[in-house]
Amino acid sequence: MRLRMTIYGESHGPSIGIVLDGLPPNITIDLGAIEKEMARRVPGQSPLSTHRKETDQFTIESGFFEGKTTGMALCARIVNHDAHSKDYSLLKDVMRPSHGDYPGYVKSHGANDYRGGGAFSGRLTAPLVFAGAVAKQLLRQKGIVIGAHVARIGSACDRPFHPLGETDETLLHLGDHYLATLDDKVRAVMESVIRSAQEDKDSVGGVIECMALHLPVGLGEPYFDSVESTLSQLLFSIPAVKGVEFGDGFSLAGMRGSEANDPMTIKGDKVVTTTNRNGGILGGLTTGMPLLFRVVVKPTASIYQPQHTVNIKTHEETILEIKGRHDPCIVPRAVPVVEAMTAWALCDLMLCREREL
Repeated sequence: MRLRMTIYGESHGPSIGIVLDGLPPNITIDLGAIEKEMARRVPGQSPLSTHRKETDQFTIESGFFEGKTTGMALCARIVNHDAHSKDYSLLKDVMRPSHGDYPGYVKSHGANDYRGGGAFSGRLTAPLVFAGAVAKQLLRQKGIVIGAHVARIGSACDRPFHPLGETDETLLHLGDHYLATLDDKVRAVMESVIRSAQEDKDSVGGVIECMALHLPVGLGEPYFDSVESTLSQLLFSIPAVKGVEFGDGFSLAGMRGSEANDPMTIKGDKVVTTTNRNGGILGGLTTGMPLLFRVVVKPTASIYQPQHTVNIKTHEETILEIKGRHDPCIVPRAVPVVEAMTAWALCDLMLCREREL
């Protein structure tokens, strides 16, 4: 990989941030566009999200001068303003079910910062959105467009992307609403599903669908830096993502080859396929068709219902009733993070390709 990223900080520490290495020099960066992307993920935008208030305003510490990248490490810092650490004192010894608390405690030999989940918190996705916002600008210069929507929350489903592509405008305007959907009518249904879980002191998960348009043919480096493996590594770095499928994904298991294969044809001066069951990737390389995949986001682990767990200090079983501020559904705020990691992966693959030419 040509690009490298390092994130730092904890949910309730002084700040969080990111260091980006490998960006070319002399690339114009629009800070306003980055701020717009960051605003899509910030907490407290809706009564259906956590009440923690953070602006996610960033300060670029290095690698940026007079509106352009310098070629040195690009470092951005985001100050934490609204941490209520006392709400998490119980979690020093009592582990949240299905959260990273317990394995994090063991890995750090008990030295982990448990406040707000520490380094395992979704708070650390804010720097990822910064990285993606930078990568998006490099990709837009090459005509590549990325967009994602909430395909499903609980049992409520949005219409899927057309496998042969959507318009650029459709993808670019998905982020105009906190709950990004293609069908405006389903938004209220999804909000009702989230509200119901919230009222039950519970949480709900969902599916995010993402598409990238205008990719060149042959992008990727098989085997271990294929488009699928590069993307999957970054997508699974997003907290709560538990599954990824490309194209028709797991549905392909029920098909014959005659159904699963994408017939090829000539359109103008291009080779295209009449279907896109493989999601725009063959042999680990892009085909020139729209890149299409979905990720599964599990329900938020931190819920307000009593849960059976253990106290690792006393080695006793106990009942946990958490405090703090938590999203009943993290899917809407995860949409810009999925876009960000997609942009970072594709930007890295594009830079590798340009180096070879």
